[in-house]
Amino acid sequence: MKTVVSYKRIWQVAYPIILGSIAQNLIVFTDTAFLGRVGDIALGASALGGLFYLAVVMLGFGFGTGIQIIIARRFGENNLKAIGPVVIHALLFLLMVAVAAFVLLHFGSVWMLKSAVKSEAVYLSTIEFLKFRSFGIFFAFVNITFRSFYVGLTKTKVITYTTIVMAVVNIVFDYLLIFGHGGFPEMGIEGAALASVMAEASAILFFMAYTHITIRYEDYNLLHFSSLSFRSLHDIFRISIPMMLQQFVSLSVWFGFFLFVEKLGEQSLAVSNIVRSIYMIIMVPVWGFSTATNSLVSYLIGMGRQSEVMSLIYKTALMCFTLILIPVGLTVLFPDAFLHIYTNDPGLVSLGIPVMYVVSLGGIFVSIGFVFFSGVSGAGMTKTSLIIELFILTIYLVYTYSMVNFFKTGVTGAWTAELVYGLLMFLISWPYMKSNLWRLSRV
Repeated sequence: MKTVVSYKRIWQVAYPIILGSIAQNLIVFTDTAFLGRVGDIALGASALGGLFYLAVVMLGFGFGTGIQIIIARRFGENNLKAIGPVVIHALLFLLMVAVAAFVLLHFGSVWMLKSAVKSEAVYLSTIEFLKFRSFGIFFAFVNITFRSFYVGLTKTKVITYTTIVMAVVNIVFDYLLIFGHGGFPEMGIEGAALASVMAEASAILFFMAYTHITIRYEDYNLLHFSSLSFRSLHDIFRISIPMMLQQFVSLSVWFGFFLFVEKLGEQSLAVSNIVRSIYMIIMVPVWGFSTATNSLVSYLIGMGRQSEVMSLIYKTALMCFTLILIPVGLTVLFPDAFLHIYTNDPGLVSLGIPVMYVVSLGGIFVSIGFVFFSGVSGAGMTKTSLIIELFILTIYLVYTYSMVNFFKTGVTGAWTAELVYGLLMFLISWPYMKSNLWRLSRV
């Protein structure tokens, strides 16, 4: 039987997310490029502050991924009326989480980072960054709800449009607020944080307008809400909470990775922030195809086409691997050119080139492993995916700590942890999907 999901259909779902990810990474790219002209302290502090913020945002993003899987399953079942209540309950829950997240970011970061960051200058700049950046958490969580709704329906073009709006707003206000152009105050790292908040707010306005114009609310029961249903919340939590924890732990571990690197010195931290920005660009195809895998696997299962799931994953992995060769090839051939975008310091460029080679190779490993891993969660086995992630991240942290503290390999050796991560992701997820244990899932 011919598979429902062709290469063309996979690409139709994935490419708007990929384009959206490119625009999203323009925000990181812009912040890093501008702050690289401010100084190493600002560059390092924005890395730590940005990762701390992102780790908290991943609570919402992970929950949103679970919601996306549920919506895709209902879409595959043609049970459209059940989608609206899922979206509304998710939004209410995420807004409650946003309040707690704001308190953590705005107030808790002062004492949480005090003992963790070695450099007093980096610590103070990080707190300045988070003072403004923390307000974006409310906008981010609403955006996550919209994103989950559209990706679950495989209507992903809006992701591209919204993220382009975010990128444009961020670039403009980065320029105005970091350096004080156009009559705006010169705010430095605080300006970068405020610009990102304004970009997230603009995305909500676009999502709302797009939804009002293109979506028939009655088709999905989007405006039908009488009372909070704890049974509905329980069903959502069962799938989404493991994804929520998984994403939070994953980014928290990467934050821990940067704390290890910070012990190597301010220059190593600055280089790692630059490389992180470039690595996120390399990983753009991975995010797109992994998100598509989550939704399409759940959609297929909802249609009762479980026999086609592995074919879908193999096709998606091949497409992801092929596409990632483009950014990997560019960064391997022209590493100094990429580094010079962020800094003119010859010491940082020299230190960063070998790290660039490592993360480029790591991107290839992760591109394959992450697609298979997304198949596990897309099948609804989110508790299993959480266990897999916890196991791999434990090894990741132990490996990084050993490379930095025992083997004294420096910043290049620390970044080889990405190769370990990608390889383990594939070696565990592929056999699990082949075992067909995922067929036991209920969403």
